[in-house]
Amino acid sequence: MSRLRPTRGFTLIEVLVALVIVAIALGAGIKAAGALANNAERLAEVSSAQWCAENLLTELRLTQQFPDIGETPFACEQLGRSYSGKLKVSPTPNPLFRRVEASVANDQGRPVLGLSTIMGKF
Repeated sequence: MSRLRPTRGFTLIEVLVALVIVAIALGAGIKAAGALANNAERLAEVSSAQWCAENLLTELRLTQQFPDIGETPFACEQLGRSYSGKLKVSPTPNPLFRRVEASVANDQGRPVLGLSTIMGKF
């Protein structure tokens, strides 16, 4: 009768299964890191566009002039990025107030942000 020796080590199948598991985990990690980088870039773009719109609306408030009804284009640069936009002033039911909307687009013309407020007559 022969004795069976206990086997030591891993079989080829076990090693391949472990490699597949590691490859899937690494792939998921790389995808998550890419998504985080894209989200950070988008946040920087939206924040810069919001600063542009808020600066424009604050400038309107500080001039203390009642804005004229209509659309006016504007340009802005924040954090080394160029933005273009449109300032739209429309009437409200109360003639002492106007609705002011600032729409900001990136340098490729894609809309990034829209900000609106109500301004009263000083």
